[in-house]
This record gives sequence, C-alpha cells and structure tokens, in this order.
Amino acid sequence: MKIAIIGAGIIGVTTAYELAVDGHEVHVLERRNSACEEASFANAGVVSPGYVTPWAAPGMPTKVLKYLFQKHAPIRVKLSFKHGELGWIAQWLKACKPAPYAATRASLQNLASYSLERLQHLTKTLELEYDNAQGYLVLLRTEQERIAAEAGLQVLKDAGFEHKVLDANTARKIEPALNASTTLHAAIHLPNDRVANCRQFALLLRDQAQALGAQFHFGTAVGHIERGLQGIQLNGQTFDHVVVCAGVDSALLLKPLGVHIPLIPVYGYSVSAPVREPMDAPVSGVMDERYKVAISRIGNRVRVAGSAQLGGDASVINQAAIQTLYKVLDDWFPAAADTKNQVQVWKGARPMLPSGPPRVGASGVDRVWLNLGHGSSGWALSCGSARVLADRISGKKPTIEL
Repeated sequence: MKIAIIGAGIIGVTTAYELAVDGHEVHVLERRNSACEEASFANAGVVSPGYVTPWAAPGMPTKVLKYLFQKHAPIRVKLSFKHGELGWIAQWLKACKPAPYAATRASLQNLASYSLERLQHLTKTLELEYDNAQGYLVLLRTEQERIAAEAGLQVLKDAGFEHKVLDANTARKIEPALNASTTLHAAIHLPNDRVANCRQFALLLRDQAQALGAQFHFGTAVGHIERGLQGIQLNGQTFDHVVVCAGVDSALLLKPLGVHIPLIPVYGYSVSAPVREPMDAPVSGVMDERYKVAISRIGNRVRVAGSAQLGGDASVINQAAIQTLYKVLDDWFPAAADTKNQVQVWKGARPMLPSGPPRVGASGVDRVWLNLGHGSSGWALSCGSARVLADRISGKKPTIEL
C-alpha cells in the first residue's frame, strides 16, 4: 500500500521504518528541512518505562496551584487561549481521579516497556551506534521526598520493573560525581533504564527506512487532508492511507475531517553543553525528584532538561525555566559542563492530551490513522507505538493491546 506519514519527528521516523519493513510504499512529508527538528530535537533522552506516567494524576491539580508561587517550579502556567487550554484543563481535571489514573498509568507503562524492548531490538539487529548509557537514578533530597515516592515504588514493583532504593552513600557510588555539598537523603536506581540521543537514533533509523525504499520529502508542508474516491489526497498526490504524526499541529489538520483531538502544546526546555571534565559529569542519567529536572550524559555533552510550561508563546524563552535548569545542574554536577561555550538552549512544544496516553490507531475516518499525543514521553514510547500502528494498518494483531 502507498502510505503517507505527516511529520518526521521521532514518532514519524519510527512509523516510517516499521511500515517500510512491512513492505509498504512509504512517503514522509515534513515541513522542516531534516528529521527531528522540533519536539524531538533536544529532549532529555530518558527512556525509563517505570517513570512514564500521565500528567492526569490524583493530587496533581493541588500541586500545580502550589507551583504557581514557587520560583523554581516544575510546572509553569501561562495561558494564551490559543489552543483551547480551558477546555483541555476541564478534561484533565476529570482524568485526575484515581480510577482513570490507574488505568492510564498501566497502559502507558505497558507501552513504554514494549517500546524499550523494540528500541533494544532495532539497535542490536540494525547495529545502530548512537550515544547512550544504561542506568537511571532518581535523587531524593529529603525523607519527606522518600515517603512521597513510596506510592510510585509500589507501582514499579507491581509492574515488575527492576529497581532499588539506595541510601546516599550507595547512590554516590553509582554516580561518583554527585556534589557532596548538596544534601542527598536517598535515591531510586533503575538499572535497566537508559538515556540515549533521540535525534541521533532517528537519523540512523531514517537511513534504514530509506534503504528499504521509504521516501522523505523535507521542506514539504501539508495544508489539509482531502478524502477522495480512490484514497487520501495530500498536496495533489493520492495515497491509500495517511498517518498523522504532526505533533501539536495534528489537531488543526484533523479538525476539517470531523476528528476533534484535545491536543495542546506543553513546552519543555533543555540546555546542552560540552563536558568540561568527564570525571565530574554524570555516568548516565539522574532525575531530581523535587524539581523534575533530568541531567543526562549524552556522549560528550551534558543535557539538563525539564520544566513543563502550559501555554505561552512558542518563540519566547522563559528565562526562569532556564535558570531552574542551571540551578539543578549546579546543585548536583557543578563542574560537569562548560556552560560558557557552545551551549545550546532549546524549547520544544510537546503535544499533550488531557488523560495521558497517546492516540495510536484508527481515527474514525476511513484510511486516516493517528500516532500522536505522546507528550513528554515521545522518545520513550516511539518504537512501541510505531510497531503497534504498523501492525494495525497491516491487519495484524499487535503484540500488545493499548
């Protein structure tokens, strides 16, 4: 079948590869001049199935209200009303109840586990070489933070994720460069999780997809999707099927078809800088639980990523969010990175649905498929989502049910 994919972020590239493997004629239409130039460009790089959780969680609305008055807040709200944020917030509040949260978290972690398996399989069988490191450490500054983490630990245990609660001394043996001057009470170690360069992987997988015949059309924007008698028309071409992986703009493309997706941008930030001294840098990845900031070793660079900004202007960098990233980096690895030279500051619009899990499958419109709404977990969910969708389009039973 001749299949078009709109968008060449990590979701679009993995989808293109899986459909090409299945023997389809694949065309990827991307408005940018290369793959992964938007939400997938400089994310945290964390692939941790146990920590892939929905935003819609019990107690989360109260936390967000408290964050409004904190200088270094994990979540910031700057409503612009450009993307229907109020309606989205109303749906999000309904999804924060215990019953839907339990179901969505289980669904997300099931998909994330499968996605990690698929990522490892592709890396091995295709002999892909990209910057990555195994192990993930969640840092807890106080006893109160350790107690608050207990509910999450039970979820990890119930889901079968290997993890250990470590005292501060043991945690410092795993990450020897952790600043001794910053108080560390305990840590949660997930030895099978990892950090990896999302964009580097995507570019390698794009090459593999092209070797299978997939065509990538960069600098090609899609204005609208038209249903024709013979299939779906995009930019004057007819396709048997189309997969929408266009991030936040997916909602605008689908609306004329009568498909209404409550998708809004939640902006994330990262700072990447060259490693100054390897012995002072993280071995793999750590997460500061208080500020929800991840510090990752990505090859010869250190990446600090975090902050979730609801609303605001895509082109405006929130300097307060950047200062929080620098603060957390200085707390834990003050000598790790050269923050004066070749520093990359990034802001990306992560497409977020109110309840948490992405939409992967049929849209309700014949021949139009969805693979969107992965939020801040696109990298962690990409390989699994792509394989599930490819199976559904080909009429196969997916390995997992979402």
